[in-house]
Amino acid sequence: MLTEYQRQLRTKYLSAPVVEPPAPWRAMAGRWSCVPFGGLLGVGFGEHPETGEDLLMVVSGDGFGLLEVATGTKIARDRDPDSEVSTPDGPDLACPGIGVLAGSRVRIAGLFGGGLHTTTEDGRTIDVVSPEWPHHRVILSADGGRNSGEPGNTWWHVFSDEGHGEFRAAGFSPTGRTLAIATASDVTLFMR
Repeated sequence: MLTEYQRQLRTKYLSAPVVEPPAPWRAMAGRWSCVPFGGLLGVGFGEHPETGEDLLMVVSGDGFGLLEVATGTKIARDRDPDSEVSTPDGPDLACPGIGVLAGSRVRIAGLFGGGLHTTTEDGRTIDVVSPEWPHHRVILSADGGRNSGEPGNTWWHVFSDEGHGEFRAAGFSPTGRTLAIATASDVTLFMR
């Protein structure tokens, strides 16, 4: 049984419409960004060694992919990684990097656990809430995660996994410039 406070929270999150995140956040390449990946297991961030740009490594049943976040372009692919390291289920929840991240290990958040950053240095936060289990909603906040007041002022409901695959992970890159939301079927990306 839910307490009155829990009922109020549930109502608040259920009534908030999905909206685009506020400026300076934008969707990849200026549009809502959903990059399909069947059988997605998890995602992790890396930094391009030459440009410093955020990269997203995707681990799926079809191998590894490496995305340039700003464009959504797949810049590296390994369809047949070594079976001993192809899933991020070891103690470090990491996989070997590919492409420009080769020679490093990339921590992966998703089906096997782990997590991405939930805060940025300038106070942005995300919360994953489930007022309608098993569906998840991602809340972006500019008020330190209090999510107080009406939606659209200091907090925004930026994603619902309805119509997507099973929720895997959500969070910021270590730089705080990218927000990734991963489901079993796709990755949604926002950047600033």
